[in-house]
Amino acid sequence: MLSGRSRLLLIPGLAVLLIAAVMLGLSMGTIRLDWSTIGHDDTAATALLQLRLPRVLLAVLIGAVLAQTGAVAQALFRNPLAEPGLIGVSAGAALAAAVVHTALTGIGGLSTLPPSLLLPIAAFGGGLTAATLVLRLARRDGHTDMTTMLLAGTAINAFVAAIVGLLSARADDSGLRGFTLWMYGNLGRAGWSEIAIAAPVLLAVALWLPREARGLDALLLGDTEAQHLGVDVERLKRRALIAVVLATGAAVSLAGVIGFVGLVVPHAIRLLAGPGHRLLLPASALLGAVLLTLADTVARTAAAPAEWPVGALTSALGAPFFLALLLRMRKRIGLP
Repeated sequence: MLSGRSRLLLIPGLAVLLIAAVMLGLSMGTIRLDWSTIGHDDTAATALLQLRLPRVLLAVLIGAVLAQTGAVAQALFRNPLAEPGLIGVSAGAALAAAVVHTALTGIGGLSTLPPSLLLPIAAFGGGLTAATLVLRLARRDGHTDMTTMLLAGTAINAFVAAIVGLLSARADDSGLRGFTLWMYGNLGRAGWSEIAIAAPVLLAVALWLPREARGLDALLLGDTEAQHLGVDVERLKRRALIAVVLATGAAVSLAGVIGFVGLVVPHAIRLLAGPGHRLLLPASALLGAVLLTLADTVARTAAAPAEWPVGALTSALGAPFFLALLLRMRKRIGLP
């Protein structure tokens, strides 16, 4: 763990890393940009402003929010394995996306919306619907039971996975390919119109969550202890859960299911700076933004002109880290 003086440098250091990741993401691609000629090269300027810049901005926003909501979910559930998808948002969004990609394929006139907007709107609505059902099931006598929520989310995720499998079986090749790419995470749909829809939600949540740092710290001690410290536990849970649902729904609707960012990034920051949310939340946001920006840069350049699913890359990076973390924790508590 970092010393007190080193912790003061964590946020500036991560900010510098984020700037470097953004510049790399803007520079790399099928067309290699020469910054000295941007003002004189129309092709390069168009590639930068219409393709790369919105994609990199979306990667920054989504990476930051997924990491922050992961940290909040782990505090709410008091479970280091918790992540935003546990409350059904990703599952509901996946079901809606599967319907758009498969059941509606070849049926014209069903929607006046263009396909670029139909998918994110449907996915966002599906995510909110599933999460609302999970939240309702977890409410009892005016209280939110987190264990019930965890079990309800697991059940909803399993049920939706079965329905998605059935829908995928009837999809044509085009619909199945598009849905599969979406399910493993893809930022290729990013455009200014999508950012205009999602950015207000993502920014509002990213800026608001650190205000709840004190309450989340108290919640780690237990509901009763947090209540004794003056925290309105039920109001905190409701506010935090609504923020997690809205932000995760917006992120998944635009980029598909991106795994491990919300699980691994908060753990990495805790190893460096401890569990206090006053530093954990902003540092997680910065590291999540760096991770997803770099992963997306690799996803679209490593096999150009083909593109890898960015969610597969984050999972490939996150799984070994998480296994190493589990081994470290096992040694710390003295298990064989």
